[in-house]
Formats: sequence, structure tokens, C-alpha cells
Amino acid sequence: MGSQTCTALQKQALLWFVIVSQCVSALGCGPHYEYAIEDFCLGKFRLDMQELDQRQWCNWEDTVELYEELTNCTYLVALKMDCFWPNRLVDEFFIRVHRHYFHDCSLTGRLPMDPPNRILGPFIVVPILVTLLMTALVVWRSKRSEGIV
Repeated sequence: MGSQTCTALQKQALLWFVIVSQCVSALGCGPHYEYAIEDFCLGKFRLDMQELDQRQWCNWEDTVELYEELTNCTYLVALKMDCFWPNRLVDEFFIRVHRHYFHDCSLTGRLPMDPPNRILGPFIVVPILVTLLMTALVVWRSKRSEGIV
């Protein structure tokens, strides 16, 4: 029973060591890491995005290379600062980036836009004509039935 207790204690100690080392690593990626990715990575991304027309921000083909560079930059900064990646700060960073640059984009990456008039027109005109026709039919039928009774 003593060896089982010793093994259980070793396992528990190993588990605590892993947990504590992860917590220390997470705490090590504090404000310095956040400032580094904000200044270095986001600064370049901002300049690159300003070169694009704002209507192209939702076009994945135009932004994929810039986005990959931003992702790689956050990873490289994490490596240099001995931080694990991804982490909570990176997640929050990318949420802010998406809220600023990609908040109007659809899930498919294309800009939401109305269909062409040749497609949209019948969907507008047909219900209007059916409504007018039904109204005229009801009025005509009600006048006709008054004369029969």
C-alpha cells in the first residue's frame, strides 16, 4: 500500500508541476508581449491594410497573405519572448483585429450585396401584381354577387 501511495503522490506532484509551469508561462506573457504584438505586428498590418481599398478588406484573396503575416508575427514574437502560442492575449488580439477590420464581412468572405435587378425585379413585381389582381377579383366578385341576390 505504501508504494501505491508513493506512486499516487508522484503522479499528483507531476500534475501540479505541469499546471504550475503552464500558469507561470501564461503569466510570463503579460503586458510586454501584448505591447510587442500591438506595436510590431499590428503596426505593419495597419499599414498593409491601409494600402488596400476598404472594399477589399472582405475579399479573402486580397487579405489572406496579410493575415498570415500577422499570425506568423504573433507566433514569432511569442517564441522570442518565451511565451506559449496561442494564448489568451493572442485570442483577444485577433478578436480586436476582426472587430475593426472584418466586422462587415460575411462568413463566406464575400461582401454581402443585393442580387442583380433582373433577378430581384420579379421577386418584387410578381407579389405586387398578384396582390392587385386578387384585390380586383374580390371587388369584381363582390359587385357581381350583389346584382344576383
